[in-house]
Amino acid sequence: MSASSPETPRKSRRRLDQRALVHAWVDIEVPFPDVDAAGIAWHGNYFRYFEAARAVLLRKIGYDYPQMRASGFAWPLVDCHARFLKPLTYAQGIRVEAGLMEWENRMKVEYLVTDAATGERLATGETVQCAVTLDTWELQLASPPALLDCLKSYL
Repeated sequence: MSASSPETPRKSRRRLDQRALVHAWVDIEVPFPDVDAAGIAWHGNYFRYFEAARAVLLRKIGYDYPQMRASGFAWPLVDCHARFLKPLTYAQGIRVEAGLMEWENRMKVEYLVTDAATGERLATGETVQCAVTLDTWELQLASPPALLDCLKSYL
């Protein structure tokens, strides 16, 4: 996997929703263990690919999982969704884009999976995470200041 987050990917690519506050992506080659006997990626692996892009996004803003822990919060997934447009196949190069869409009360990230060579849309998805305190697992109704501080330069 290789990660990057330049301002604009190739012009032929269809971009993730432009309303995203922060945008990042990761390039992945679909590995052999991720596919079935027909050479098609198992649907559950898409969420691993989403996670890879989300990790790049979180590192970009300076609020990756170690920083979450240090701030006293965990961010468990409370909802996730994927739409499969075309199957991913063994050794196919894909780009998984992640965009931060909501951050004030929860963290909502949208995803776009495209063929790395052609830019063709292959899948879309979204995940929602909510902050909970590490000591009591109490749900927070607003995002902790640590996340908002990391996002100040984007606001």
